[in-house]
Amino acid sequence: MRKRTLARELVLKILYQAEITRRDINIASDVFWSEKEKIEKVVREFSDFLTQGIEKHLLAIDEMIKKYATNWQLDRMAVIDRNILRLGVYEILFAEEIPPKVTINEMVELAKKFGDAESGKFVNGILDKIHKEELQPKDQ
Repeated sequence: MRKRTLARELVLKILYQAEITRRDINIASDVFWSEKEKIEKVVREFSDFLTQGIEKHLLAIDEMIKKYATNWQLDRMAVIDRNILRLGVYEILFAEEIPPKVTINEMVELAKKFGDAESGKFVNGILDKIHKEELQPKDQ
């Protein structure tokens, strides 16, 4: 497994743990890493970059998801789907060095692996809309 793919998978697990245990993301991250076997430094660093960024921008991320997830309430989404979307929105909007198409592809793969049968399509649809509407230049 590629290092960034592994890091994203670990971040998803941290976000999931934070939500299920109702802990702050940073606290959940600390607990997660204290229980984890040795992880390559580059994987941990990328995971921390993503986790800390999501924590910092969580309100803006959730507002963006609400805006584009028409006919869906954030708290009614599957926990896995909601957290994959959080990770994807963070990368698309705040991690400029990561190409949005790479992010979308990675999130769809996470959704297929950890979500239900429709998760991949659901995640792809919302992240693609955000990418097109928020990042693409508007016609004058």
